[in-house]
Formats: sequence, structure tokens, C-alpha cells
Amino acid sequence: MKTRVIQMQFKDMLNNKAEAINDIIKGFLPAEDTMSCEVEKAMNYSVMAGGKRIRPLIMSEAYKLCGGSEECAAQVLHPFMAALEFIHTYSLVHDDLPAMDNDMYRRGQLTTHAAFGEDMGILAGDALLNYAYETMLRAACDMTDTYRERSIRAASVIAGKAGIYGMVGGQTLDVKLTGMPMNAGQLDYIFRLKTGALIEAAFMAGAILAGAPDEVTAKLEKAGDLVGVAFQIQDDILDVTGDAEVIGKPVLSDEKNNKTTYVTLYGMDKAVSDVAELSNEAVDIICSIGGEGFLTDLVKYMIHRNN
Repeated sequence: MKTRVIQMQFKDMLNNKAEAINDIIKGFLPAEDTMSCEVEKAMNYSVMAGGKRIRPLIMSEAYKLCGGSEECAAQVLHPFMAALEFIHTYSLVHDDLPAMDNDMYRRGQLTTHAAFGEDMGILAGDALLNYAYETMLRAACDMTDTYRERSIRAASVIAGKAGIYGMVGGQTLDVKLTGMPMNAGQLDYIFRLKTGALIEAAFMAGAILAGAPDEVTAKLEKAGDLVGVAFQIQDDILDVTGDAEVIGKPVLSDEKNNKTTYVTLYGMDKAVSDVAELSNEAVDIICSIGGEGFLTDLVKYMIHRNN
């Protein structure tokens, strides 16, 4: 009973923090008041379609963990939180396109291309990615020298983790091998880049913006890598064991599509065991920096979720 109460308290905190992040993000969205307002509407529709805001939340918690100034957060941290969510959203918009996953619904509502047309879906994704960089660089230009240097480093990390050596690189191999068998190295590459890279970016950018030493940032990068891999393994587990109504998408879709997953490659027992091992290692790293509390609870929630 006590555990259930604690879980409910955590979920209430998570929801409250997500709502606060929604308010932050809204402050950076375009105003829909230009002659190109159709793409602005599609951008805003995509960003505000829902979601737990996990990546900006990790960034915010890492910033706090590393002693970041609350007084400076609005100027220093918030633009980067919004920018990272813009990048994450663009990736979902493009994933849903007919040439990719061809999905018509996400989080219970029409996907961007279904609501605005394929052409506007492509442009909205492009615009969100570019707008993320605009948001970060505009903020950097307005900062004092110390924070400007940190913000440029954080922007560089986010750009790298989003690009061909990060998320896009992982997506590329995933698309290339669609419908084909994968070996362990290929699956690991996809997990670490496609899923893990933006989670790493969230941990690292929060630390950098707070002025953390390089060795602390490196530790948090490792924690992000572990969390990303464990998160994706859990996703593969849920495709087999989950409830379609709870997880919000059909189950056994990987099996129907002959897709190589962690479960098909290693078996369910090892998948479950590795999720526990990876998550415990990530939590240990965060605790070694002094982060026991909401951030470690968040990591456990992400990895051991049922949706």
C-alpha cells in the first residue's frame, strides 16, 4: 500500500512538472501570424499534441543536480528545454510520414501529415528542427560571456546527438534494415543512436548549462546511454507483454512485421534481466553525483513503465 502511495505521489509530481514544461514550451512557439502561418500551425499542433516531456524534464533535473542557478533558468535553461522538445517532435512528425511508418494517429489524434497533408508534414518537421537551432542560438546571443560559452557547448552537443552521428544515424540504419534480419551490433547501434542519443543530450546539456565539470558531464552522458538502451529494450518487451489500450498502440506489431528486436534476438528472460541491470547502473551513476531523488525515480519510471 505504501509503495502504491509513493508511486501515485511520483506520478502527480511528474504530471505537474510536465504541465510546467508545457507552459515553458508554449512561450517559445511561433505566433501563427505570418503569411506562412500554415506551417506554424502545423508546428504548434505537433508540439502540443501531448507527451510526457521526458527529455526537457531530464535536462531540467540534470541542471538542478549540477547546481544550476534557478534565478537564471528562464534565460539559460528554458530555451534549450524547448529546443530539445522541438527536435524530438520533428523526429516523430517525420517518423509518421507515408515514406516512413505511415501512421495516421499518435497519442489519440491525427498525425501531422494526416491533419495538414504530407507536404505540410514534411515542412513542419523541417521547420521544427531549424527552429530548435534558432531558439538555442538566439538565447546564446543574449547571454553574458560565461553563459554564452556554456550555451554554445550545449547547443553543439544537442546538434551532434540529433544528427548523423546520433539520432539520424540510428534512424538511417533502422530504415535501411526494415524487414531484414539484424545482428546484435546493428540492433545495439540503432538503440544507442535512434533512442539513446537525445536522452544523452538531455543529461549533458543540463550539466553543461549548469557549469558542471567535464567528468560529471561524461558520467551523465553514460547514464543517458544506459537509460536509452534500457528504455528501448522495455519498449520491445511491451510489444510482447503490453496491453494495447495501456501502451496506446497495437501489441505484437514487431512480430507481425518480422522485425528483429531485443526479445527476438536474446529472449524474454535476458531482456528483462538486462533492463534491470542497465537501469541499476544508470541510477548508481546519478546517485554518485548526488542525484538520488526525483531524477532517479524518473529514470526508474521511464525504464520500468507499462506504457
